Amino acid sequence: MTPLSVRSESFDSIEVEWEQLLPETAADTIFITPWWQRLWLEHYGQEADLHILSVRQGEVLIGIAPLMLTNGVLSFLGDTDLFDYHDFLVRKGREVEFYNALCEYLVGMEWHTLELKSLRESSPALVHLKALAEQKGFRTEIVEEDVSPYAVLTPTWDEYQGSMRKKDRHELRRKLRRLDAADNARQYSCDDPLTLAEHMPDFFRLMRASSHDKDEFLTEDRELFFKDMAVRLAEKGIFKLFFLEVGNVRVASCIVFDYGDAYLLYNSGYDPEYSSLSVGLLNKALCLREAVEKGRSCFDFLRGPERYKYDLGGRNQTVYQITIRR
Repeated sequence: MTPLSVRSESFDSIEVEWEQLLPETAADTIFITPWWQRLWLEHYGQEADLHILSVRQGEVLIGIAPLMLTNGVLSFLGDTDLFDYHDFLVRKGREVEFYNALCEYLVGMEWHTLELKSLRESSPALVHLKALAEQKGFRTEIVEEDVSPYAVLTPTWDEYQGSMRKKDRHELRRKLRRLDAADNARQYSCDDPLTLAEHMPDFFRLMRASSHDKDEFLTEDRELFFKDMAVRLAEKGIFKLFFLEVGNVRVASCIVFDYGDAYLLYNSGYDPEYSSLSVGLLNKALCLREAVEKGRSCFDFLRGPERYKYDLGGRNQTVYQITIRR
């Protein structure tokens, strides 16, 4: 059998294979795509010391480790501010071979800490890396980093509401009736890459208005990232910018990614002056309804334990961090 080899790659040299491999892995999500990671590199990673490693059997690609080195700390490419998930890309069924080869290669690199954040509870890395690192005498720690609620969708909206807790179902229906009675209430999405730029300022306005934390988060650099991300993902048919209007005024907004068989709720905002109509919650509920109607199987609320996620039927998924020290 041909032995496995590990190679250091440039982003350009591996990008096409990366995109082809991702659907064959357990890591398949928008944040692990080469488009998302390239976007982050262009905005924040100009000085990053990249270590993009490919594991191959002959010329067959088994997996990719998208890493960077900062002051002796080896980590995934990107940060937790803009990435909800990180992971290695490993062809399903080849995990044991991949992690063995990767660990042997990493032993020969110069680093003192391997810090791997934002791993979903389903990540094979949680099992394989810990065991291999401990075999080599490294100190290993796995901690809960966050939660990332998600909803399993049903074939119809009525069935989905029926799966919710009785109190939550009653409250949602009551709030939807109240919104229906409001002045010319409607929700719609903007996803044309040629016109998105004219809609993003309203999204930023609503995001800033909804909380002090979001206002602080939305720096000029992050606004530029969001604008660039919106156009690039819209060109791929993945990006949706939803608005809820009442009386011809945009009162709530959210960014959703339509990726694979899931809708992912990335960020949102609303006008507190319309809180009596629960516009922030209902804008998200209507996005969830659209995901059901389009036949998606999952609605991923992404990171954070905000109450509305559970009010809309979310269940917890834990996100972990592995730290390995020499």
